[in-house]
Amino acid sequence: MSKLSQHAVKEAIASIYLSNSTSRSSNDENDDTNSSAMLLDLEALNCPICYDALTSNIFQCDNGHLACSACCSKLKNKCPSCTLPVGHSRCRAMERVIQSVMVPCPKGCTKSFSYGKELAHEKECHISFPVLQKTAINTVTDTVAHHEKDCASSSCSCPAKECCYSDSYKNLYNHFKTHESERGCGYRIIAGGFPEVVHLESSAYTSVVMNESRDGLLFVVQCFSEPHGVYVTMNCIAPCVPEVCEFSCHMSTVMEEHNNMTFDLPKVKRVRKLSLETPEEDFMLVPRYFLRGRQALELRICVRKFNRGKI
Repeated sequence: MSKLSQHAVKEAIASIYLSNSTSRSSNDENDDTNSSAMLLDLEALNCPICYDALTSNIFQCDNGHLACSACCSKLKNKCPSCTLPVGHSRCRAMERVIQSVMVPCPKGCTKSFSYGKELAHEKECHISFPVLQKTAINTVTDTVAHHEKDCASSSCSCPAKECCYSDSYKNLYNHFKTHESERGCGYRIIAGGFPEVVHLESSAYTSVVMNESRDGLLFVVQCFSEPHGVYVTMNCIAPCVPEVCEFSCHMSTVMEEHNNMTFDLPKVKRVRKLSLETPEEDFMLVPRYFLRGRQALELRICVRKFNRGKI
């Protein structure tokens, strides 16, 4: 997840309230004032040395560098940032801030708890949920990442070279039309129709994008050149959600002088962004001796749709 989306998660879901109750004495009357503020980065409340949540007994050196009590003991009271003594002077202001930070329960109950007290709250919470992570924000981030994976509106990256565009897979198809004049981007295919012959370079990494006009999907054939042969794989640029149809793929080499190789992919993998790493599964391997020195590889590809009930 990008830094931008992490900050959005922290702002939208992990809104932390710094409830500051102060008692002011004026004309022999007490005026209790409550103020609140939103903290966007919980990591600012972690020990800068061990990265655990700061709790009580927070220490600082003369230069203001913070350390938790556990780190002071491990470091023999020597600040790792400036080597000045640390572990003797408490940082009362930071301790007060920590005590004021209230984190909403990630399980969904109505209670909030002090930052760093997740495990204590977990034992008391009546909602059954997997064990909390180190901090509540980690749990929230993992939940959002899981949702993005399964959301039909999650962003998919354009497969064209040097293009940074990303959007819903439905909008990605219309965007890709701007690349049709580029090399490797002009192929069209109709799932269940006639096979399409594509041309790939066997001496370097190449890719070919195929437009499936009926469903508005993009299929990418990738060719990875390795010393012992060429790896060929196909992916569909779309999230793995029920509303996106599933497809199978049949590939065969196009060579006249000897028998051709065939490969059947029972299910085309759906991905939101292409990987540029040589695949470890679901690939067709064309050995070097089979190419007989050719620098180009021709493949006949046929894509078929199944799950007829889907749109």
